[in-house]
Amino acid sequence: MKKVAVITGSARGIGLATTKKFLAEGWRVAMLDIDGETQDRAWRELSNPDNAASIHCDVSAPAQVAAAVEGTLAAFGRIDALVNNAGIAIFRPVMETSFEDWSAVLATNLSGPFICTQACVPAMLANGGGSIVNITSISGTRASTLRVAYGTSKAALVHLTKQLAAELGTQGIRVNAVSPGPVDTAMAKKVHTADIRADYHDAIPLNRYGTEEELAEAIFFLSSDRAGYVNGAVLNVDGGFASTGIGLPSLRGEGE
Repeated sequence: MKKVAVITGSARGIGLATTKKFLAEGWRVAMLDIDGETQDRAWRELSNPDNAASIHCDVSAPAQVAAAVEGTLAAFGRIDALVNNAGIAIFRPVMETSFEDWSAVLATNLSGPFICTQACVPAMLANGGGSIVNITSISGTRASTLRVAYGTSKAALVHLTKQLAAELGTQGIRVNAVSPGPVDTAMAKKVHTADIRADYHDAIPLNRYGTEEELAEAIFFLSSDRAGYVNGAVLNVDGGFASTGIGLPSLRGEGE
C-alpha cells in the first residue's frame, strides 16, 4: 500500500512543491489549506490528482483538523507523514503589533502544528510509526525587525519539534524541522524589492535565494526512511545564511 502524507499549507509555494515531490516519489497526499479555492485549482493541475485529496482546513481549528484527518483516512486508509507547513506572517514594529496580530500568528504557526500532530499521531501509531516535519524559519533563530510575532512563533516551533521528538520518538514517530532561509516563492518575488534581495545576497554564502523545490527535497528526505535515525533535528536550508557573519561582499571582491 502506498504511503500517505498530510501536508498543510499546500495551496501554493513550499507546500505545493512538497506535495509534488511526495507524489513523484509514489506517495499519496492529503493537501490541507485554508484557501480552499486556490488549493482545489492547484490539485486539479497536478499531473496525478487521483493520488491526492484537496481538503479545506484551518489548522488552528481543532474540529476542522479532526475532520480533515478523518477525510484522509477515509480516502487513503493511513497516515505515514505529517508536514506542518501552514503559516502566516504579519510584519509590524512591536508597538504596532496588536494582540489580535500576535494571537493570529501563534494560532496558525504554533498551535496549528500542535493540533495537527495530536490529530495525526493515532493513525501513525496504528501503522507502527511515522514522521513529522515542521517548517520553521531562520527568523526563529536570528532576530530581525518587524518579526516579533512571526519570529517568536517559529522559535517556539523549533522547541516544540524537540519536545515532540523526545516523547514521540519512543513510540516510533520521528519529529524534525526544516528551517528555510530566503526562498523564491511568489510572495517573495512580489514583496522583496531589489534592495532587499541585494541585502540577502550579501549575507548568503551561496549568493542566491533558495527554490521551493530545494525545500521540498529536504522535507521529503526527513519524512522518508532514508532519515530513519534522524530525530529532533533542525535542518537549515538557507544557503549558509544562519551560520555566517558579516563580510561576504568584501570576501567576494577579494576573490575576484
